[in-house]
Amino acid sequence: MAMQLTHLTVRDFRSFEAYDLDPSPATTILVGRNAVGKTNLVEALQLLTAGQSFRRPAPRDLVREGARAAMAAARLEGEGRVVDIRLDVTGGKRSFKRNGKGVAAAGVRGIVPSVLFCPDHLDMVKRSARVRREALDDFGMQLNEQYAKLVSAYARSVEQRNALLKEPVLDTGLLEAWDESIALTGAALLQHRCALLDRVRAHMAEAYATIAPHEEIGVAYEATVGPVEGASREELADRLVEAFRARREEERRRGMTLTGPHRDEIVFTIDGRDARAFGSQGQQRSVVLAWKMAEVRVTRDILGRYPLLLLDDVMSELDASRRDAIMGIAERSVQTVVTTTNLGYFSHEVLDGAKVVRIGDE
Repeated sequence: MAMQLTHLTVRDFRSFEAYDLDPSPATTILVGRNAVGKTNLVEALQLLTAGQSFRRPAPRDLVREGARAAMAAARLEGEGRVVDIRLDVTGGKRSFKRNGKGVAAAGVRGIVPSVLFCPDHLDMVKRSARVRREALDDFGMQLNEQYAKLVSAYARSVEQRNALLKEPVLDTGLLEAWDESIALTGAALLQHRCALLDRVRAHMAEAYATIAPHEEIGVAYEATVGPVEGASREELADRLVEAFRARREEERRRGMTLTGPHRDEIVFTIDGRDARAFGSQGQQRSVVLAWKMAEVRVTRDILGRYPLLLLDDVMSELDASRRDAIMGIAERSVQTVVTTTNLGYFSHEVLDGAKVVRIGDE
């Protein structure tokens, strides 16, 4: 049996004083009124599988009001082993344990990766480029430790270079040394990003065709240093250094690094037209749905197993055909946890095969 979530425990976590969940190996539907804590359980699951939360909370935000510390723990079983993951939040800090031994957030990623789909994601197409870059990077970080290290190292390098650019007196020699360093890291990140996007693109096209069979979706990566495909890491690094030099006066004036992966764009098109500018709301939502469906399949391709699919209150935001499309994934051996306020969004077939858990009912 593939590794799956078999138990979740939270104590003084967000709105919960104590709660235990034994999910189904197939589909678990958490149903309840708004503001009863359904999303808090999804957040706990994402923290325990991805090492981070879509809410990007400060540690103190995870602690129930009036409590001094919070805890969330998950038991993962399969492939002949048992893995216990625990998150403790105390003293304004959070810490992870894996089978009782302290680990960094990276130590919990990839055991059972998770794919989250929530209402905030539905605006991914029309929001800023940063949202799309983060969506790709957050996904890649769960699949590949080197990817995660590059994202972290590159972000630190940009932050430090920006600080140097803001200095009253610029040390040109030091800046050039940073240019070389950040260019090498940035070039490696570019290659990792584009390789992952290639995988996502292929599955997105297939998924979108099931949602909108008469439309053609396109996905392109637009780098500030020009085309990435076919370029060596050394060539990309050289391009970055050249761009830093060409824009030095502007960067100095604005106090920020203006070229690199942190300024790149991911562009979606429908029948050749920019989905951000010309796509309807329904088309834009179909793009995001296809992206999430692709994440599930890419996880299977790379890791050899499906992720934990977390669907947080998206059923109310989708029409019947799109609900059927996303639940179609859940029917193919994907362990799924869904939150909803209304069981009427689900077909009888889905409900018959699901474990329904009521949250907030006395």
